[in-house]
Amino acid sequence: MRRIFIKALLQEKLVITGGDAHHLGRVMRAKAGDRILVADDEGKVGEYELTGFTESSVSMRLIQYVEERTESPVEIVLAQCLPKGDKLDLIVQKATELGVNAIVPLASDNCVVRYDSKKAQARQEKWQKIADEAGKQCGRSRLPEVQPVQPFGEWLREMAGEQSGDTAICMCYENELQQGMKEFLQGRKAAKRFVVIVGPEGGFSLAEAALAKELGIASVSLGTRILRAETAAISAVALIQYENGDLGGR
Repeated sequence: MRRIFIKALLQEKLVITGGDAHHLGRVMRAKAGDRILVADDEGKVGEYELTGFTESSVSMRLIQYVEERTESPVEIVLAQCLPKGDKLDLIVQKATELGVNAIVPLASDNCVVRYDSKKAQARQEKWQKIADEAGKQCGRSRLPEVQPVQPFGEWLREMAGEQSGDTAICMCYENELQQGMKEFLQGRKAAKRFVVIVGPEGGFSLAEAALAKELGIASVSLGTRILRAETAAISAVALIQYENGDLGGR
């Protein structure tokens, strides 16, 4: 059964326009009486029956709400310092499949790429489209938000104030020798929200590592091998999901 997303709350009757309407009517050749699943921004899912078509819209009526468990029991925010080229495209896609709720692109000291405001906005829109497509493909009930590119230091200072028993924040740091991701997660079983920070190809600067320590943000190791930025991001999210989310079959 085909699934679509809408940027509004589910209602008894809906009219879909734009790309989804075109896909239903022209590509899928759907007809009146066919049924589809519709998910909204709140994660609610309903089964709808198609009732009518125009050149640019599809009308439908609600049959029943559907209880789905496609979302993780924990909230995950991936803060990724800008990597080279199109690597963030892959990171956004795979992180979405793994269940992240938000992705924050960060401009840090060792980032090679630098965007002006116009380029940064265009990139954000591109990454959001990738996240939307990945979320639809893997059957998620909620689509993650890709936030605007932000300066590392400013974002870190603001985020540090959100640490609590419910929210755990860590920075994947290649020079961390005392604490691995496993130990960090096992010590925060009460957390329901995880913020994981991953550096660019050159890692974090000493000043950035010192700032994180000053703000009380834990640094963690992902092992003895040096991982590429995209590998580190995907691995970190997968470890959080396995330990606290839905990858462990619990």
